[in-house]
Amino acid sequence: MPVAPSYRADPRYPPGEGFADPVEPARFPEHVLRFRNDPWAEQVGLHTLSDSEWVDHFARFEPLPGNLPKPLAQRYHGHQFRSYNPNIGDGRGFTFAQLRASDGRLLELGTKGSGQTPYSRTADGRLTLKGGFREILATEMLEALGVPTSKTFSLIETGEALERHDEPSPTRAGVLVRLSHSHVRFGSFQRHAYERRVGRLRSLLEHVCETYYAKETADAADRPLALLEAVIERYATLASRWMAAGFVHGVLNTDNMNITGESFDYGPWRFLPRLELGFTAAYFDQTGLYAYGRQPEAVAWNLSRLAEALTPLSPSADWAGALEGYGPKLSRQMGLAFLQRLGLRSRDPDTDDATLGVLLAFLKDRPLPFQAFFFDWWGGEASADRAHASPRCSHYEAPEFETLREALSLHEPIDAERLSHPYFARQSPPDMRIEEVEELWRRAEAHDDWRPLEHKVRDLRAMGDVLATRHEAGATASE
Repeated sequence: MPVAPSYRADPRYPPGEGFADPVEPARFPEHVLRFRNDPWAEQVGLHTLSDSEWVDHFARFEPLPGNLPKPLAQRYHGHQFRSYNPNIGDGRGFTFAQLRASDGRLLELGTKGSGQTPYSRTADGRLTLKGGFREILATEMLEALGVPTSKTFSLIETGEALERHDEPSPTRAGVLVRLSHSHVRFGSFQRHAYERRVGRLRSLLEHVCETYYAKETADAADRPLALLEAVIERYATLASRWMAAGFVHGVLNTDNMNITGESFDYGPWRFLPRLELGFTAAYFDQTGLYAYGRQPEAVAWNLSRLAEALTPLSPSADWAGALEGYGPKLSRQMGLAFLQRLGLRSRDPDTDDATLGVLLAFLKDRPLPFQAFFFDWWGGEASADRAHASPRCSHYEAPEFETLREALSLHEPIDAERLSHPYFARQSPPDMRIEEVEELWRRAEAHDDWRPLEHKVRDLRAMGDVLATRHEAGATASE
């Protein structure tokens, strides 16, 4: 079938030269559909596509009706592990389409593994099938936990064998499509500032303000400063949600921070087995720069780089004052994020920081599964009987837990009736430890058995539905 009547193309990429380059997609020898995200396809009017039509659009990259006539590889720079790199850009991906969701928000489809571009340098422009497989798991888990995130929209195996130095080779290849608000990055602004292209910098600013931050910047006396303040608010929320989810992104470079404030581009990610502030996701992060506990600091550093890039547009603005606002915003959002994980709301917001401190002190370096703790105590005191009957009950019988239990009792359940759902009768919640990720991939790779992945995705989505966090995780951009 063709696209649904609800499909609304709205290509709005910045006009003029200097922002992106039209590119040709790779031609793949095979097209085996491995994953299609029908819930989000329905949100954008693409759920009516047959599998063959899906492959035509998301592996052969035939343009969607009324959308971008050719894919666009974006131009950007970035700080990578805090070293500036002017030789990057979309090296294995492109922006494929922009379209409206059912609630009116502008979203876009971007790719990973779709072939070489002018920014590929010596790389092959491809993606390992395992990389796409892992991105499905990361995005589904994060969405279920209420983290603003891109959505894995499609994964198609391409029949190519890739050589990679950091994993067994040859390895299978795939092409991934993600759905996000925007792929404009902090590094997009950095490129134009670095090249002293103030006109392009201003054009990009106006595009971002009018397209994604109209409410926040429409009446601002200083639009560049207003944009930074709005982005800071988004990233205070995102950083706090990562922390409450126990998620470690792994590579928080400025080219991996998009301007609309949702998490994306998942390489060496991990979820915490237990609370460990120094836990890292990437084997090459030898100094722990992007360790779990340093992620809020990494975001702050990147926001400072965005401010530097915007400074030519408003040299006298109080950039330092805006950046100082990140700390209080983060503190407020951290308390809210951890309480949300516990299914609680504040009776008195002044108690949030104290509760968070007691909670982290109890969990720190304790061999208590991170995800399971929030499952056991969802609803606070309303789950006391469940928690003391759980496989983790010995942790809750420790004398030091009493201080945390008293702190939790200061907050009220968001919806105690939800505890009657069969989900809360389980012994443990869905988790995403690396051992399970590797086993799911082994089943797919060795036996071509994708059913365990399908079951895992269904389980994660069911959790998100019970916790009422799914789809909220994408609702970050205003029009």
